[in-house]
Amino acid sequence: MILLASSTLLAAGCDTISSDLSQFTQSFTPPSPAQAARWAADPNDRENARRGTILLANAPFGGTEVYVKMYRLYAEDAGDPLVRAASLQALARHGDAADAPLVAKSLVSPFRQVRLAAAKALQRLHDPAVADILWPRLVNADEDSDVRTEIAIALGQYPTPAVFNALVAALSQRELAVNTAALDSLRMITGANLGLDENAWLQHMVTAKPPLLETPLYLYPVFVRDLDIWDHLMFWDPETFESPDLPLGMKQLGVRRTSELQDEPSTGSRDAADGATGADSGT
Repeated sequence: MILLASSTLLAAGCDTISSDLSQFTQSFTPPSPAQAARWAADPNDRENARRGTILLANAPFGGTEVYVKMYRLYAEDAGDPLVRAASLQALARHGDAADAPLVAKSLVSPFRQVRLAAAKALQRLHDPAVADILWPRLVNADEDSDVRTEIAIALGQYPTPAVFNALVAALSQRELAVNTAALDSLRMITGANLGLDENAWLQHMVTAKPPLLETPLYLYPVFVRDLDIWDHLMFWDPETFESPDLPLGMKQLGVRRTSELQDEPSTGSRDAADGATGADSGT
């Protein structure tokens, strides 16, 4: 009996070790493109649909037209908020400027994660038609602060009087992340840097000639972090990060825009926004 029990325990232990090793191996072997596509198109499992959409969105082949059509369908009709948020993130990476009005519809979703994903996506998709959808959400006191922060960042693309007034109003909101994001966007659409003084900004609108730049000094923000020891140990899969860039649909000005933006003193709103929203590498 003792030998039998020992054999049973040994077998169970081996099974456990085998299972653990299998899970460890799977962590280094991502799903195949075919598996990711099957998950994304799974109508019966919302978690599979979300997971597959995220995998496709972050894959080099995620911009294939058949996948982009699926992202648009989910952004329009997905009932699950996590699936819809994932599709909005995917459209931000692989869609085009014509998708901005579709994305903007989700700014009034009852689900915070959907509104947040839409605000971040509109930092990468440029369409002047969505400016008048964005700024009312910024001055809406009922909107979550992290969503307002991302909206303030997105508004840095649109040098209009209505956007200017909304950004100035955001300087007095209670959340520092919103204040600094609004200040950065004011700097981008005016070329001035007047701090958090609302009166100074309002005076600028009256006296400056012109008060607003024809083309703002805007690059969408990206997530970057310092590499840690695990990144260096996994040398076969080096970590890479995006660089800030122009939104799709925005007029190109060449290298002058980047150099001007780098020469201006930064208010740090991008770091504050990432800290406030727990920025992730998926957008």
